[in-house]
Amino acid sequence: MPDTPTILGGVHHTARPTWKLKETVEFYHDILGLPIVHAISAVGWGPEDHPDFIHLFFGSGRESTIAFFYYLGTPKPEEALPLGNWLYKSVHTAWRVETREELLAWKARLEERGLDVLQVRHEIIESIYVTDPNGYMVEFTWQIRAMSEHDGLDAKLTLAAAIAIEEETGRPVGDIETVWRRKADLVAARLAEAA
Repeated sequence: MPDTPTILGGVHHTARPTWKLKETVEFYHDILGLPIVHAISAVGWGPEDHPDFIHLFFGSGRESTIAFFYYLGTPKPEEALPLGNWLYKSVHTAWRVETREELLAWKARLEERGLDVLQVRHEIIESIYVTDPNGYMVEFTWQIRAMSEHDGLDAKLTLAAAIAIEEETGRPVGDIETVWRRKADLVAARLAEAA
């Protein structure tokens, strides 16, 4: 086991699913005043049935964030979510660690305890995941770099693109490629305005 201490640095973010993208943005950003600081827009990860998604982050003070998964093209379940379902697993807590060495030390510690650990790097964070005895996913996160104004602008453009598509079509967006194409149009329009 590495000599690096395994000390938690506070909660990095909490995450949960939403099926109301526009309303979620309006509540957390417009009503509560939390800044939009980042959005991961991605092709589904892991199993083949994992949909494309937007993972949006609102700054919640002291370098913490509140995050939501907006799974594209999925209806809201009418009943309780089963433990193995990716929707259920999106509701999790992510604990902050300060260095990659600490992240790897936690990975080693958890594996020594016989736990299965998944390690994933996504954009500006690298994380390890384990499942607790209740079936809840727990994440340990090292932030590779600070979120910048550019991340916030990118997030706002991603969300504006997805919301516009849904308002025009009257249905949920089905894939991330459609969001990326609309976002490219928004970027081109901004560049034309600036010229």
